[in-house]
Amino acid sequence: MDVFARMESEVRGYCRGWPTVFTTARGSHMTDENGRTYLDFFAGAGTLNYGHNHPQLKRRLMDYLAGDAVVHGLDMYTAAKRDFLERFNDYVLAPRGLDYKVQFPGPAGNHSVEAALKLARKYTGRETVVSFTNAFHGMTLGALAVTGNSMKRIGAGVPLGHGVAMPYDNYLDGRTPDFLLFETMLEDSGSGLDKPAAVIVETVQGEGGINVATAEWLRGLQDLCRRHDILLIVDDVQMGCGRTGPFFSFEDAGIVPDIVCLSKSLSGYGLPFAITLLRRELDVWEPGEHNGTFRGFNPAFVTAVAALEDFWTGAGLEKQTLAKGQQIETALDQIALAHAGAVDSVRGRGMAWGLVMSDADLAPKVCAEAFNRGLLMETSGPESEVVKLLPPLTTTEADLGRGLEIIAESVEAVRTAVSV
Repeated sequence: MDVFARMESEVRGYCRGWPTVFTTARGSHMTDENGRTYLDFFAGAGTLNYGHNHPQLKRRLMDYLAGDAVVHGLDMYTAAKRDFLERFNDYVLAPRGLDYKVQFPGPAGNHSVEAALKLARKYTGRETVVSFTNAFHGMTLGALAVTGNSMKRIGAGVPLGHGVAMPYDNYLDGRTPDFLLFETMLEDSGSGLDKPAAVIVETVQGEGGINVATAEWLRGLQDLCRRHDILLIVDDVQMGCGRTGPFFSFEDAGIVPDIVCLSKSLSGYGLPFAITLLRRELDVWEPGEHNGTFRGFNPAFVTAVAALEDFWTGAGLEKQTLAKGQQIETALDQIALAHAGAVDSVRGRGMAWGLVMSDADLAPKVCAEAFNRGLLMETSGPESEVVKLLPPLTTTEADLGRGLEIIAESVEAVRTAVSV
């Protein structure tokens, strides 16, 4: 592996925790060049909700490429784009009573966020965007300005302006009413808070530590935004596409955001793909005012359509995800009970879960131990104190059970080593 250390930038991250060379992947498993297979509870940071190389999606992609169909199309009209727009409306928007226009801002989640922020400012004529403690919205400058993690913010190298952070749900452990600070500052002309163009929020903060907002809090946030004429943006890049059960993570709360950011598992296959959904009256863009060379990656349209047709024509996937989520929660609760001194709490929703360790040093050790036992996981949270689980939604109950056993074994091994 010398070539990676010699040639690749020091910025590389995940590979440091998983020091092996992967060659193949299928479903919930990855195999390295030594023939060892690992169970994947990382899923491309939530990009592979349907697993690696799903055979039906792969077949559609290979057939499309074999026919010399359009691969790169910018924002030209193509048959693949038409199919995606029609299916996305038929299977996702219309059944939920949502009437959004679709913008293709670029291939990654941060492109969707940047488009949302830029549009909100253009539409309202205001500059400030409110985000929340422990938020993560991307690594480009606009997205970093509404991200909470200090290490990531410092990496920008320039001042990050026009963003204000407010307390996320239960950030103050219930010591103050929801939105007391936010609303007080909005109503006080001397607070120093300019009227925001928008609020951007994750219903479950993945990188922030699997912090779950309650439905009541989200409804309260929507109500605040509407009363003060502030646009509500939901960043569903990691928690959308079924990760929490429903297609959109905000559905259970009964809210309707003004703008929605989607990416990661949208293509269904790990291909770069992002969209920004916006209420029709917000579509005030001039032609070409916001664009990008790779905003229309046609192979991603093809696999996205296949994923919609295979997984979202009924409620089967949602029910399975919620059932598997219960399986994960039960197992993690048992681990937390058995290791009360090492585990602070369990939190999550759907198939996004976190085991919060009492000492931040323990979480990376648990993930390293899990890797040695054949399981891929990452940490999250401001101090990397959370063992984070994002298995593919298609993971079998048996594989899920085996992975949870490995986590229990890893926590036990780390706790024993620390106490020696």
